[in-house]
Amino acid sequence: MNRTVIAALVALCTVAAAFGGGLWIGRLSHSDHPPALAEVKPHSDDDGHSHSKTDAHNDGGESGGEHAEDTLTLTDRQIKAAAITLQPVATNPLREHILVSGAIAPDADRVARVAVSLTGTVSELRKRLGDPVEKGEVVAVIESRELSDAKSEYLAARLTSDLQQTLLARQQKLLEQKAVPENDYLRARLTAQDAQIRLDSARQKLLALGLPVEEIEKLPEQSVESLRKQALRSPIRGRIAERRADLGALVGREGQESEIFVVVDLDRVWIDLALSPSDAAKVREGAAVRLIGKELEKNPGLTAATIVFVSPLIDKDTRAARVIAALPNPDHGWRPGTFVTAEIFTGDSTPTVVVPKPALQTIEGKTVVFVRAGERFEARPVRLGREDDDQVEIVAGVKPGEIIAVTNTFTLKAELGKRNAAHEH
Repeated sequence: MNRTVIAALVALCTVAAAFGGGLWIGRLSHSDHPPALAEVKPHSDDDGHSHSKTDAHNDGGESGGEHAEDTLTLTDRQIKAAAITLQPVATNPLREHILVSGAIAPDADRVARVAVSLTGTVSELRKRLGDPVEKGEVVAVIESRELSDAKSEYLAARLTSDLQQTLLARQQKLLEQKAVPENDYLRARLTAQDAQIRLDSARQKLLALGLPVEEIEKLPEQSVESLRKQALRSPIRGRIAERRADLGALVGREGQESEIFVVVDLDRVWIDLALSPSDAAKVREGAAVRLIGKELEKNPGLTAATIVFVSPLIDKDTRAARVIAALPNPDHGWRPGTFVTAEIFTGDSTPTVVVPKPALQTIEGKTVVFVRAGERFEARPVRLGREDDDQVEIVAGVKPGEIIAVTNTFTLKAELGKRNAAHEH
């Protein structure tokens, strides 16, 4: 009679443990009572009662160096069925970052204005809006009486200077022959020097009015009708972004506008950002920046920028610091004025011990990772450091190369909790 009762009790305990003591890692659609992750083995105590214990508990107790309540035993088949991914602990740099909104702006070093420094009338406009231009290409022509007077003054001063230099050379030869007094020679030299000063002054005036050196040197060869005209050239290569004056408009100091065209080179643009003082303190010139957004996924090569300026000043109205990033724009797809979201990377590139965030679990107030050794998982406490979106730095607890669970670790936590609860009961 006693043997029958004992056999029934053992069978009942075995069924209860198999169907009610763990998590289902097989096909959930086939049963409402999933078997446990950890393998369960029944045994009898000296008092004749039958109990169920997991392999993890037995192994942990035999090892003597690990706490049995912090370990689980799973076979490779069970790991695969539970969709648990394993990987070694790695050393990688953290990618700490700041997300901030900004706007595309022209590169200030690649914006030029075609302007005049005298009063005149626009006689030719050789470029239209959007037209490409090369550096030094003529984009407009103006006519100016002021310019004509300045050119005439230069030509007269040049002729006078040439004449006085000739007379000085003649006086010097006569002085050497003792044919003239020395005072005559000195007066000729003074007159020649004065003529040279007047020529240099007239030349500097033309340069201030915007005439290039090459054009000034060719003035004696030009016709009288061309003296009143000045060709305006583009100082950089780019495209005509703005036109400020119309044909026949009066421009210059007495006119309505001194600028004729605005030329912009969009091969490189700026990302104009405004950061809080605390975030700006983390950013360094040379740091990497990436524009983010679904529309940018197809062109990742056009989203990488570099910080070129971090303002040391805080705007008194916005209480923000201006930060500028340079962004290559070879196909001119980025247009100034476009609003963007930028990701500024602030972490250093020094590799450190890191684990994926899904690998972390909290058990009894402690952060743990599940370390794999043979068929055993150990819930090992770790101390955390910095983090980025995907990884967390491990200051202490695990070493590079140790195998850990990185996905579906919550199933291990749940199984460990149920096993410990059953054990205490």
